[in-house]
Amino acid sequence: MEIEECFVEVMGLQIHVARKPDSSERPLLLFNGIGANLEILIPLMQALKGIECITFDMPGIGLSEVPALPMRFKGLAKMSAQILDHFGYGQADALGVSWGGAMAQEFAHRFPKRCQNLILAATSAGAIMVPGKPSVFMKLTNPKRYFDKNYLKDIAQHIYGGELRKDPELMNEYTDRVRPPKSSQGYLYQLYAGAYWTSIHWLHKLPQQTLILAGTDDPLVPVVNARILHSRIPNSQLIEIDCGHLLLMTKMAEVAPMITDFLTYSDPAVQLSVVH
Repeated sequence: MEIEECFVEVMGLQIHVARKPDSSERPLLLFNGIGANLEILIPLMQALKGIECITFDMPGIGLSEVPALPMRFKGLAKMSAQILDHFGYGQADALGVSWGGAMAQEFAHRFPKRCQNLILAATSAGAIMVPGKPSVFMKLTNPKRYFDKNYLKDIAQHIYGGELRKDPELMNEYTDRVRPPKSSQGYLYQLYAGAYWTSIHWLHKLPQQTLILAGTDDPLVPVVNARILHSRIPNSQLIEIDCGHLLLMTKMAEVAPMITDFLTYSDPAVQLSVVH
């Protein structure tokens, strides 16, 4: 299925949306990492055979309009629900990677009747997370990696780990899809949205069947954070994958079928295998 792109006015802002129509009962709403434009997720959307997908650039990111004031996760979750409303989606599954994993948790928490299944990749419970190395975190907070593709390639193996340590050329396809934010303001607004946020005190209340994916060599979000999520979310299963932070890209051939199977046959009794 071809990807359809458009702009939707939500909460007074023009938001860039991408959608892949397909045959699934409900769409998969994808939340991207901090500063990341929706084009980065398009290969994954295309790889999810039979799954309708929808994603959007956060305010001030990619082609979406920069808001006058920043929003917290609560407001961004409300925006997500209104985007679903625009396309007539009553229910959705949600997938979030890294910063977007926190957004997916917030959406599932705020709209439990609208979020059927939850997929969390390379993410944590927020402010109480077990952090990576300080040097890695400092590189993450600097939006320079989205404005300077050569800089992004230079630091990729250090901040993302996994296969990129041995083959930095894997970043070429990724960086080709990177679109700088309209300004550093949008990136800073995303940092603000997640500041001091944590889901740890309500994770045990999440009713969704949840698939947690984590790389065992993730410098940004150490795998112990996925284990914490798994211990707190009642109906969850954890898959630890021998890779780094960008597991949805570097292990897409293996991970996409896992996601498809989970959404198609979601059942707490189903056990998925670890990928090495």
